[in-house]
Order: sequence, then C-alpha cells, then structure tokens
Amino acid sequence: MEEEKRRDNQEPVITEEALKEAEKYIEEEEGSSRRLTGKMDLFITVVAVAMSLIHLYAAIGIIMTQILRGIHVMFVLFLSFLVFPSLKRFRNRIIWYDFLLALLGIATIGYMLIDFEDFIYRSVVPNSWDIFFGVILILLILEATRRTTGWIMLVIVIAFLVYALVGPQLPAPWTHRGYDIDRIVGHMYMTLEGIFGVPIDVSSTFIILFTIWGAFLEFSGAGKFFIDFSFAAMGGKPTGAGRTVTLASFLLGGPSGSGVATTVTLGSVAYPMLAKAGYSRDAAGGLLSAGGIGAILSPPVLGAAAFLIAEFLKISYLDVIIMASIPTCLYYWSIFLMVELDAKKFGVKEIAFDKTYSLGQLTYLYGFHFISLIAIVVIMIIGFTPIMAVFWATVITFAVSFIRKDTALGPKKLIQALRGGSIGVLTVATTCAAAGIIVGVVTLTGLGLKFSSIIIAYAGGSVFLTAVYTALIVWVIGLAVPVTASYIISAVIAAPALIHLGIPNFAAHMFIFYYAILSEVSPPTALSCFAAAALTKGNPYKTTMYAWKYTLPAFIVPFMFTLDPKGVGILLKGPVIDVIWTTVTAFVGILALAGGVENWFLRKTTIYERIMLIAAGLLLVYPIPSYDAVGFGLMAAVIILQKLRKEE
Repeated sequence: MEEEKRRDNQEPVITEEALKEAEKYIEEEEGSSRRLTGKMDLFITVVAVAMSLIHLYAAIGIIMTQILRGIHVMFVLFLSFLVFPSLKRFRNRIIWYDFLLALLGIATIGYMLIDFEDFIYRSVVPNSWDIFFGVILILLILEATRRTTGWIMLVIVIAFLVYALVGPQLPAPWTHRGYDIDRIVGHMYMTLEGIFGVPIDVSSTFIILFTIWGAFLEFSGAGKFFIDFSFAAMGGKPTGAGRTVTLASFLLGGPSGSGVATTVTLGSVAYPMLAKAGYSRDAAGGLLSAGGIGAILSPPVLGAAAFLIAEFLKISYLDVIIMASIPTCLYYWSIFLMVELDAKKFGVKEIAFDKTYSLGQLTYLYGFHFISLIAIVVIMIIGFTPIMAVFWATVITFAVSFIRKDTALGPKKLIQALRGGSIGVLTVATTCAAAGIIVGVVTLTGLGLKFSSIIIAYAGGSVFLTAVYTALIVWVIGLAVPVTASYIISAVIAAPALIHLGIPNFAAHMFIFYYAILSEVSPPTALSCFAAAALTKGNPYKTTMYAWKYTLPAFIVPFMFTLDPKGVGILLKGPVIDVIWTTVTAFVGILALAGGVENWFLRKTTIYERIMLIAAGLLLVYPIPSYDAVGFGLMAAVIILQKLRKEE
C-alpha cells in the first residue's frame, strides 16, 4: 500500500515504453500491422490510395451494389495479407505465401465478377469451379480474420460453419436438416446472404467512407485542436482536469469511432494532468478509458455497429444518430457527475493549464475543424443520404484545411490520409466478412428463431427476464469478439426474442448495440482499460473497476427503452410529452445512481442514504409515473437528511 502511494506521488510522466505498451492494445483491436519501408511500403500506399479513391468515386458514381461489395472484399483481402503478418516475428518483412494469399484474394473475386450474371443464378447448384473458389474465399477470410482480430473470432466462425454441417446429429432444439459443402458455399459465396451480405455492404459504403473522413480530420490536425479546445474550455476549477478528459474524449471519439485509439491518444496527453490533480493511477486510467469508450457511443460516427443498425432496420442513418443522442448525453452526464463527486470526495486539486491560446483565440484560429462535424449532420437533415453526407464532409475537411498553412492537406498529407482511410478499415472489414458467414449460417439454419425461442422459454415470457438474459448473452459474446462482431451476432440470434415480445425493433437493436459496447470495459478483453493502465502504469483490473464505476449508471438506460412502451422517449420516439418526461427523469435518475455508486451526494452518504439513492435512480429510469414519484421522494428524503446532518 505504501509502495502504491509512493508511486502515485511521483512526478507523472508518460514514458516511451508505456506508450508502446498502450499501443499494443490498439494493435489488438485493429490488428498488429507490419512496419515496412522502401518499395513495398510505397506499393501498399499506392494500393491503399487506389482503394480509397475507388470508394470515394462509388459514393458519387454508379457501381452496382454486388460489384462494389466484391471489389471491397478483394482490396481488403489483398491489403490484409500484405499489411498484417501471419506471425509477429514476420512484422518487418512479407513472406512469399503472403503474396500468394493476396493474389488468391484477387482470383476468387475476379472469378465471381467475370461472368457475374450467370454466377449468381448458379447459387443453388454451384459447379466444381464455384465450389473451389468459394472454399478458397472462405479460408482466406478466416485467415485474414485471424491476422486482424485474433483466434477467438476465427474459432467462433468455424463453430458456426460446423453447426451448419452437423445439424442432424445435434440434440433438440438445436437440430436442423444439415447442409453439405455445396449448399454452404453457394449460400456464402454466390448470394447476398453470406459473405457479401449486410455487414460487407455496410463496410463497403458507410464504414470505409467514415474512416477516410476520420483520416482527413486526423492529418489536418483536428485531433490536436479538439484536445487543446477541451483544455482551454474546461480549466480553472478543481474538476477542470476531469472535465477536460470528458469533453476531449467526446470530440475525439465522434470522428474516430474507436474506443482504444481515443483512450491512448487522449491519455498520452492528459494523464500527467490528471495525476497532478490528485487522481490515482487506476482512477485516472478508469476515467480515460470510460471517456474513450464513449467514442463508440458518440455521434456522428457511433462506431461501425451503428451503420449496421441502419442497414438491418432499413432506416436512415440520421435516425440512428437521433436515437443515440439522448443516451450519449446520459453517458457523458454520468461521467461528468462522477468527476464532480470525485472532486468533493477525494479533494481533487485545481491545476494550472498551459494555455498557448485562449479559448476565443483557439476557436478563431482553428475552429474551422468543427465545420465538417456540423456539416455531416446538416447535409443529412436537408435530405442527402449518409453516404453523400460523409463524402461532402470529407471534401469540406479537405477544403477548409487550407485555411491555415500548418493544417493544409497538401499532396503528402493527402496521400497519407487516403492511405490511412483504407488501412483503417481493414480490421472492421475482415470482421464484417467473417460475421457475414455467421449471419449466413443463421439464415440458412433458422438458428435465430431457435435461439430466441429458447431465451423466451427460459424467461417464461417475461420481458424483463428476456432483456436480462439478452444483455448477459450480448455481454458474454462481447468478452470474446470486437463490438462490431458482437452486435452482428447478437442482432441475428438475440434481437428476435425481444422483438417477439413486442419491443420495437429499433429499441431491441439499440439495446443490443449498447450492451455490445460493454466488451470494451469487461475483462478479459477490456482493451480500453488495459491500454489506459499501460499508460498510467496502474493495475489493469482495478482500472477496469474504476471504468465500470464511471459508466455503470449509463448502462442502466437500455432497460429504460425496452421495459415499457413510454421508455422509447429516450430514443426520441413517441409522443412529445413522453419524450420530455422520460428524458428528464432519466437525467435525474442518473444523478441519483451516480451518488449511490460514488457513495457521495451533497456529502458522504450513510449506508441507508446510499441504498435510497440507488433505489431512486433505478425507479426514475423505469418509465412508469408511480415509480417516478417514489424515486423523486427518495431523492428528496436523502437531500433533507444530508442538509439536516450538515447543519448539525
């Protein structure tokens, strides 16, 4: 314990070793890429730039959907085998079989596209060449997935394929007719129900365009501006350090859509400030990772899974942004409250901010970085598709970068941004291709309906128990695979159970989306927390517990819009009165929950006051007027008790 205190009192500094250790967790989420130089690096740059340009053209040009998906998978496989090594010891060189696998990726798609019309009509009775190239493509996707996301996702996909093969040998209720290799390959390779289904459709349109836009923001210096802006806006109070991290994580996370990358980027700058303010290593890491995780919740990007919600439900992506608005505000409201209560509880110190520019000066000089963030939403509001919105946001980012010489996307930076956009999508794209195989098995075997009926049977038809079991299932899946894959798997096997019990489909999918995000704060795959701990040299598991503390109240919210019809007001659906009332009670409920979790309200709580606050919070987030009345009463009682005790 003394050793811990001594370490925490040392001058905080982010060492190069700590930064490298933290970056390992980015690699774990986004794949361990090769570090090449010379002609091979130039070749990869040329291919990656070509990939970005083709997808930007596709946004405004006319490329048949199936053709675009095929071209996307071809580029993804080709680059994945050259960028990601088969083993870590090959990080500095490309092996001969990497070239072979990359070329096979071209061959499998080339075969599909040469005579595309006849090809798709043979899906039920594929010929021997169809089967050969289909098997090769499935194996290539499995290997690319292993390289980019690790063994666990690979094993899960193989398990689903085995399930499709051995259906007749399985016990009820899991049994099904069983499918041979011909039928599986035809379904996965030659239709839009498998590899080239919804996940790859989303990856080839929405996701890659948003990663290109994010790369343009990054190379134009927007990330540095967002951090500097947050420092300038939030300084001057004891809570300034915590508030800065919270605001900066939101601004950084919106464009990036990556929890781990946001955590590391912000942590490398903000941890010394948090330590000086009085945060322990573990508390600072927890706050940094909680803020980073908000990247997956924050409009306008919301992470890759949000694009899938729009595609699965056949709704506008703007609708998803609108539905996510209040839950995102509640999430950051929770963190802000925890920061405020921490300041009172631990006596956090005010620190001096090193301000090169005032907030006004900074906004005047670099405020143009906000333009594309606003433009992307405005363009969708006036009626353009999300694809066109992100395309024009990218064009705007490029154009306004020339307002200042130090942010201008000249030829060198432009090439880096175009390369970064394509390289940045590879991990998500391979995950989407692998998840497409899973979705294909589910649609082929009817597993989704079987699984849903089992959940409902165990829950006895109870909406509450079905929601609890679904949350647990999504959480467990999220322990093993990335958020995108977790959402896709859960959307096809668990969402039908909620929908069957009368929960609106949009609420069911948003429920799954939010619980899939728990994978970012749940051991053993709490990548954001582990990355933050690597930066702060704290304990990874204690850091995870602090992250849970900061985020826990907000994760009660998904139950609010599933357990009662009025709860969808949180998603800005339903009558205006319900929207206003459920939103207000949710914000107050989160306040009560934060006080209960933190064990501090106006002052340190007694055990009875803490129980009353937690009960009040849970009652207030449950959208029933009588429950709200009791919740407000309990909160009022705690305030009165603490006021009276203070006066004593």
